[in-house]
Amino acid sequence: MDKAIKKSEKGWWNSNFLKAFLIGLALSFVVFIPFIIIDGGRFLFYGDFNVQQIPFYRLAHDAIRSGNIGWSHLTDLGANFVGSYSFYLLGSPFFWLTIPFPSEWLQFLMGPLLILKFACATLTGYIFIHRYTKTANAAIIGAVLYAFSGFSIYNVFFNHFHEAIVFFPLMLAALDEYMYKRRRGVFALSVFACCFVNYYFFVGQVTFVIIYFVIRMLCKSWKISLKDFLLLALEAILGFAMSSALLLPSILTVIQNRRTNNMIMGWDALLYSPTQRYIHILTSMFFPPDLPARPNFTPDSGSKWASIGAWLPMFGMTGVIGWLQIRRKHWLKKLLWACFLMALIPGLNASFQFFNGSYYARWFYMLTLIMALATAMSVEYERVNWKRAVTWNMTIVLAITAVIGFMPTKTITDDVTKYGFGLSQYPTRFWGYVAISILSVALIVFIFQFKKRGSKEFYRTTSLILSLVAVFYSIFFISLGKTQSQETRKHLIPYALNGGVNVGIDDLDKVRSDFYKSLDNSGMFWLIPNIQAFHSIVPGSIMEFYPTIGVTRDVGSRPETKHYALRALTSVKWLFDDDCDDNYFAGVNYDEPAMPGWVNYGNANGFDIWENQYYIPMGFSYDFYITRSNYDKLSTEHRELIMLKAVVIEDDSVDKYSYILSELPSEKKIYTEATYFNDCRERASMVCSDFSYTNTGFNAQINSDQERLVFFSVPYEDGWSAKVNGEAVEIERVNVGFMAVSVPKGEGTNIVFTYVTPGLRTGILISIGSLVLLLIYLFLVRNLSLPRRHAAQKNKRKLLNPASFSDYSENIGATFEKQGAMTPKEYALPPLPDSHLNLPENEVLLNKDNNKTKADTESD
Repeated sequence: MDKAIKKSEKGWWNSNFLKAFLIGLALSFVVFIPFIIIDGGRFLFYGDFNVQQIPFYRLAHDAIRSGNIGWSHLTDLGANFVGSYSFYLLGSPFFWLTIPFPSEWLQFLMGPLLILKFACATLTGYIFIHRYTKTANAAIIGAVLYAFSGFSIYNVFFNHFHEAIVFFPLMLAALDEYMYKRRRGVFALSVFACCFVNYYFFVGQVTFVIIYFVIRMLCKSWKISLKDFLLLALEAILGFAMSSALLLPSILTVIQNRRTNNMIMGWDALLYSPTQRYIHILTSMFFPPDLPARPNFTPDSGSKWASIGAWLPMFGMTGVIGWLQIRRKHWLKKLLWACFLMALIPGLNASFQFFNGSYYARWFYMLTLIMALATAMSVEYERVNWKRAVTWNMTIVLAITAVIGFMPTKTITDDVTKYGFGLSQYPTRFWGYVAISILSVALIVFIFQFKKRGSKEFYRTTSLILSLVAVFYSIFFISLGKTQSQETRKHLIPYALNGGVNVGIDDLDKVRSDFYKSLDNSGMFWLIPNIQAFHSIVPGSIMEFYPTIGVTRDVGSRPETKHYALRALTSVKWLFDDDCDDNYFAGVNYDEPAMPGWVNYGNANGFDIWENQYYIPMGFSYDFYITRSNYDKLSTEHRELIMLKAVVIEDDSVDKYSYILSELPSEKKIYTEATYFNDCRERASMVCSDFSYTNTGFNAQINSDQERLVFFSVPYEDGWSAKVNGEAVEIERVNVGFMAVSVPKGEGTNIVFTYVTPGLRTGILISIGSLVLLLIYLFLVRNLSLPRRHAAQKNKRKLLNPASFSDYSENIGATFEKQGAMTPKEYALPPLPDSHLNLPENEVLLNKDNNKTKADTESD
């Protein structure tokens, strides 16, 4: 009997779970392979995907292979590698699949990895949904809806969001396993996986899981004893602690970012402003998603990159409306209403991102999973009135279409009044979205009108048409996105992805460069130090420094040419100006560069190249100082210039360095182009003779005629330590966020800076300790419950005996009620006596009517 059960379960796994994965793999292959072929084996999109995901993968890949996992001198002015890249990719198993491959392959692996992610999302969606459906066919439909939802396709733009889409269903499935079967350890592992993969999304997942748990408990679809609740909480804590190896360094990095202090409060927590955002949220459920940064239905909703997308391919909201309309109490209805309410109230929406005031809907993949579940259950649940649901869905679609498509408008330009119709930003694209939505509703009508519901032909037709719609709208969306990037073939492929092989400058990897008004993160493509960076997570000292000189630092460092002194201060030697930009930097005749002291070096690899004639190498010293309080009194435009005359030291450090530095006299505070050149020459005369980056930091050597304070334009962080001639020295925070050390008089003085990621060692120890505790916990619960499990198995064999099969429905419920378990599948036992072999362990028969599910029973 036991062998028969195991054999049946093994076949079930192979036929359904693998089927879900392969369907997702096939559909995503059809979606992405045309674009991969068009771009010569690469998948390229636009915006963040091109300028963040691709270079980040390459940079992190090479850093790990070379062992440079402490400090990344290729990220902005320098950054904590683990803390900066854990949000983007370090916790992703998909990224780690690239490590065995050569660097040159990375650009060709982005497409296959996306295909794999969609396939895995289909599988994990099925793992969660299949528990609540009568048939595998309905569960697979739900899984495809989830994997290819509007949220998933929208966030191709944000490649690293798909890890959360893949792993989140496993957390809900693991919680179900615990609540239904008391299966120990699985929930802890799912918590670990979700937190380790991406800590930002984990915050929202915790919020959702709490809501899910509370609603199901209030609806009495679950029961749990105090002991089991405490053990569940213990698993959550252990799983969370196991992720500390990556989580702790990330937290210590993120808390330095000023954007985390933007808490939502007041009226902003109650009502959205602008009010168009309400319409944007509504349309995201009834229409395919807008392009990121190109909102169409609501162009002034203030949510360009908010990831608002919740449309389910073909079905849209039809199945969800059908489920909400059934007259019965069910936890899924309450959960859906709770999600819709949280989406519409800013404060509740912000709970998915720790109540941050910036608007994002990056938890909508959780909403789409629940919507996909409701749709899958509606497909096979006979009480759902699909005719009424289709009518409601079509009415809402047509109403939105009429309002946005035909609303009268008036614009006044140069005292000329023009009248028109339509509120959409891009009418052609708008009507494309409308056509897809209306056609999808028509296809649903066709399926339910001409195919017998629940039959094999019904599921076969539904699956086929759903697949076609999912593929078509995905290709439509990605095609539109690719039209937004003019750089792909003109610049990205020929000049960025080639790593700058045609430039021919020997010291590019040793000095800093400036890619002015060029493709974001161009320096990362070439793997050279540069000051232009599009990266959200950098040291807090960078975030503090830039605003003091008038440079906005939110998601990127992009100083304009008026900050020419900044280039000298940060040791920028080369400037690359895209030669397709109409000589923006050079001037009409190449004789009027936008910054003083720069001369044309030549042209190569798609760039005009400029050299800084007043370049100051890394590691220079001063004769004068200015206190931080006096620095703050200066006008913004003079602050970077003053740092070429004197080092800025904190007020409480004056006594430590007054014997080697003099306070800057007032007559030196003159700011002209001539004084700028002179200050650069003076700083370059007191500079390190040698400077080089290492896997653990950087080394320098200096010849000093007296004891001096040597400045390095490397951001200050707690993980740094320094030695001069082998002796540990104190690192001083100077120039509003950078580092300096005192060196003695002498020739060939060696300076060694070493970086150790704060929290990494402690986090690893916590992870190891938590894993040990989890193993101990599993050992104890297994051995303590062993006698009880033997008794349950004995009773189960008795119940599964065909001779006693007629007594099954009366006895098994009472048997497992004592164990605190509920049914893991919400449908009744199949009618044939020997079909019980397909039941999962701890299955509970809830009533004798073989056509009723547990959901039906609740309504009765």
